[in-house]
Amino acid sequence: MIRAGVIGASGKMGGLIIQNIARSEGIELSSAYDLNKIGEDAGDVAGAGSLGVSIASVEDLGEVLKESKTNVLIDFTIAAATASNAPIVAASGVNLIIGTTGFSEEQKEAIEESILKNGVSAVIAPNYAVGVNVFFKIIEEAAKYLPDYDIEVIEAHHNRKQDAPSGTAMKAAEVIGKAVGREEYIFGRQGNAPRKNEIGIHAIRGGDIAGDHTILFAGEGERIEIKHQAHSRDAFAAGAVKAAIWLKDKKSGIYSMEDILGL
Repeated sequence: MIRAGVIGASGKMGGLIIQNIARSEGIELSSAYDLNKIGEDAGDVAGAGSLGVSIASVEDLGEVLKESKTNVLIDFTIAAATASNAPIVAASGVNLIIGTTGFSEEQKEAIEESILKNGVSAVIAPNYAVGVNVFFKIIEEAAKYLPDYDIEVIEAHHNRKQDAPSGTAMKAAEVIGKAVGREEYIFGRQGNAPRKNEIGIHAIRGGDIAGDHTILFAGEGERIEIKHQAHSRDAFAAGAVKAAIWLKDKKSGIYSMEDILGL
């Protein structure tokens, strides 16, 4: 049985992850952490029913990880928090599922270094939805056949998302850029028209949009649009739990959703 911890347990994503753990086989909630609702049952807070696991303070992360015998921690919080907590988790010998986005290069390098130095395993991905990772593969193949087309990435999320553009949009641009040999990205069009050979990336924030990503390939007389739409955040939570189960017994290293899905 995989013993999983969830950080950010009182938030929306944390709650969805706990719900998915509660209804999945081969995995159970062993610990939960947050800055709020400390001492309350994590299952009750998540709407999954009592699970007998109290929410602990993030300040006690290392101690509770060891006491609870947690062997994988799922983190979908914010960049600053993950950058601070991931080294503690790795030093505790606990594997990581990281869905946080918006890291600086320095934060990303420090997290990866702590994982490798402590000999644990991790899955780090900007998006855990199965469909969006197939989407990455589709746009990569399409780009190979449309290298001279103008390419724009448009993404939309809810008005509380911490980073812009999304990690998924950046990953999509990087996948396409690698396929067509373009490394210049611009964000928005103000002051950048007419366009040149860059890939444009545009962010929309509003309402409760779970996550829309559209890739526009525009040529002379025609265009192709490839889109992925998340109907709810449950797709991300389900993918994260799938990743936690997949990571069991994997050798030390950093993996992606492409590894999990065989892409």
